[in-house]
Amino acid sequence: MPRSIIASPNAPQAIGTYSQAVKVGSTVYCSGQIPLDPATAELVQGPMEVQVRRVFDNLQAIVGAAGGSFAQVTKVTVYILDFADFAALNKVMAEYFTEPYPARVTVAVAGLPKGARVEIDAVVELE
Repeated sequence: MPRSIIASPNAPQAIGTYSQAVKVGSTVYCSGQIPLDPATAELVQGPMEVQVRRVFDNLQAIVGAAGGSFAQVTKVTVYILDFADFAALNKVMAEYFTEPYPARVTVAVAGLPKGARVEIDAVVELE
C-alpha cells in the first residue's frame, strides 16, 4: 500500500524524528500531540481544559490536512501525568467528539515531552 506523509502548518512542527501523521491506504496515524501553540512552539499555560483543547486543535488541523474530520477518528490514546485530570479530559473530549465516540486508551505516565501534562494521538479511517 502506498504511504504518504501528512503535515499541517496549523499544527506544531515535529520536535523530533517523526511526522505529524502518516497515511497508509485509507488509514491515518497521527503522532502524539502535546499542547504546543503552533505559532510559538511553546506549551500553552492554564488549566487542563485549556491544554486538552490545544491538543485537540492540533490534532484537528492534522486530520483536516489528511482530508478527514473528527467524525472519522476511530481511536485515541491519551497520556496524562495525573488521573486527577481525567474529568477535565472527558469534559473537553465531549466538545470535540459526538457519539459514537472513538475507542480510547488513557494511560498515566511519569513524564511527557517538554514537561507537558497531556499527550494524545489518533487513528483516523478516511473511508
